[in-house]
Amino acid sequence: MTGEAMMTLIRRSLAALAWLALSHAAPTLAETAPSDTGAAYAKACQAAIAPIPAFDCRNGEVIPITVNGAVPAEYQPGMTCDRPSLLAGVENGLLSGVKKEPCAPYSRALVLRDDTKAQIAVWCRQTQFRPADTHLYDEINMVVHDVGSGSTCWFQAEPKEGSDGIDGSNVQPPGAPGNPWSTPEQLNEGPMACTQCHDASPFMYSPYYAQTKSLPSDPFGKYTTTIGIFNDWPKPMSITTRGNTCTGCHRITNFQSCQTFTPMTYEPSKTEGLDAWGYHFPQSHWMPPGNLHSREQWEVIYRESIAGIEACCQDPTRPECIVTPLPGDK
Repeated sequence: MTGEAMMTLIRRSLAALAWLALSHAAPTLAETAPSDTGAAYAKACQAAIAPIPAFDCRNGEVIPITVNGAVPAEYQPGMTCDRPSLLAGVENGLLSGVKKEPCAPYSRALVLRDDTKAQIAVWCRQTQFRPADTHLYDEINMVVHDVGSGSTCWFQAEPKEGSDGIDGSNVQPPGAPGNPWSTPEQLNEGPMACTQCHDASPFMYSPYYAQTKSLPSDPFGKYTTTIGIFNDWPKPMSITTRGNTCTGCHRITNFQSCQTFTPMTYEPSKTEGLDAWGYHFPQSHWMPPGNLHSREQWEVIYRESIAGIEACCQDPTRPECIVTPLPGDK
């Protein structure tokens, strides 16, 4: 056999071995998760992460709405409050023309699971004013997160057009008959991918949600959205500078945690629905939680780090910027 013939045989053998390896490789989550129906997506998520139980929103922890540090005698549409929800200023889903109220009371948070394997959290949101004993809600959201791999699934339910709200008294898990959840395609419409706001972690800290004990935490854990059509979402990138005090406690990434939430952490005028109490230091500054510093101390400890983050958010190519992909199994 000539040298050229030998090389041809080797190339053909390598090509055959490569084809065999590819044809027998384990399929990725994206490949195994049909995304054309909510049931298929729910099945893929539960197989990859954890089973999801049915639940009753009324068993959740009520997220407090206070004014000047106390529960008001009554709640009124259009009111301001100490720690408003950040989901304000947009129309209320299918209820066209109805604006979300950032200080609407009786939203509830539930943790269905939070251990070393999986974190499943539910938020039953009120964006309109209802009585305390209501079983109706304006929005139900669920995050299902695998602590080991970082895989994360998103589910959202909105009221049917013309209804008074979602019945949260016996919510069936995604994929079950009669469940209220939107399809992945509906959740994937428009520019508001969940990871645009939940870009640094599956679970967002805000003064509103930090009032509860029902907020799982995985600030530096693996984090991916590889299941179903959500695998096509843009991947957040972590942004920091050397020795940054902000990112010593949590990530900041290049979507809304850069563009929207970092300025909100120290500039109270950017929070819609905030009352006079919320404008005063230290409650005007989100970080660190339970801030015990004086204003002068805070400026020394955190201002330079925030300035560094904001400069890198505007121009990640600056030499001092450290930009890295989030960890997580693909």
